[in-house]
Amino acid sequence: MNTEVWSQFIRENWLVIVIALVLLFAVVNLVKTVLKWAIVIVIIAGLFIYSGVTMDQIGNAVNKVADSTLSTLKSEAQDVMLKEAKDAKYTSGGDGTFTITTPNLEVKGKAGEDKVEVTFRGVGLGKWSINDTTKTFIDAARKQNTAGK
Repeated sequence: MNTEVWSQFIRENWLVIVIALVLLFAVVNLVKTVLKWAIVIVIIAGLFIYSGVTMDQIGNAVNKVADSTLSTLKSEAQDVMLKEAKDAKYTSGGDGTFTITTPNLEVKGKAGEDKVEVTFRGVGLGKWSINDTTKTFIDAARKQNTAGK
């Protein structure tokens, strides 16, 4: 999505955009039902379609942002794992499952499996394969648990 294309589109179609904005404000202020949001979505989708932006392009942009955000969160979570390993609380279930909690992380897994479920600041990051960082974190939490007993 090139900004030059958008600025050209706005210069050429400013009247259509102004009319769409007036319609949006009128709909939002006058209609008080769920129908209001359906009309708003139709108007916005109509502007995007009129501008030549396809739903695939919008979907690709959303996917790129989501992937980038998830990647950043994973990287930050791994950094926090290393920093908070000393504060980790290891809880073992009787069936081989374990949960490790820190102020910012929760890691759940089962002994002998190669994946753990990671939650970072309340946001589930899915199942991770155990790599060097997660292995170090799990080992440090276990040692912390046995040292505390």
